[in-house]
Amino acid sequence: MDRLRDFDKIVYGRKENTDSLINYWIEYSNPLTWQFWVLVAILLVPLAILYIKIDKSKVFLIGFYGYSVHVFFTFIDVYGINSGYWHYPYQVFPALPSISLDTSMVPVAFMLVYQWTLNNHKNYYLYTIITAAIFAFILKPLLVSIDLFKMYGKINYFHLFIGYIAVLLIAKVITWLFLKLYNPTFSSKNRKE
Repeated sequence: MDRLRDFDKIVYGRKENTDSLINYWIEYSNPLTWQFWVLVAILLVPLAILYIKIDKSKVFLIGFYGYSVHVFFTFIDVYGINSGYWHYPYQVFPALPSISLDTSMVPVAFMLVYQWTLNNHKNYYLYTIITAAIFAFILKPLLVSIDLFKMYGKINYFHLFIGYIAVLLIAKVITWLFLKLYNPTFSSKNRKE
């Protein structure tokens, strides 16, 4: 029973940490701060742009790809936060730290890049690597400079870049796999991807 008692202590400690983050949010990250409204914009503006710009003829393909990007970024983000590699000092929702950036801006940006590469017969890998570099080496340092993102320990922007690339490769492979399962005659010759 020591094992379960130890586990209960860990769960209780995690709840205390969550309560501390909620208290921090009430004090420093609430709707009375400019940071809160910047994060609301980072959450809503990309979704509005996506609604206007998404190619309706490919909405399920692009949506599935974007959902894959979102899910795997969430996994990496939770891992990074739980491992103490990074965190978000300001949040829209106190118990969901990366809700605006990784649930909206990042997936929408990569969805639009994916759509553009499909519609213009461009190299997906080249343009997503460029976009990942922009996020890792320009956007993240900007967010760090205005205290919307904080990194700890030996994590650096190159590590973030590698994380972006990993997620984009996984999302592409999963999307390709589901296309293949959906249409067994699928091939790169008869799909303009």
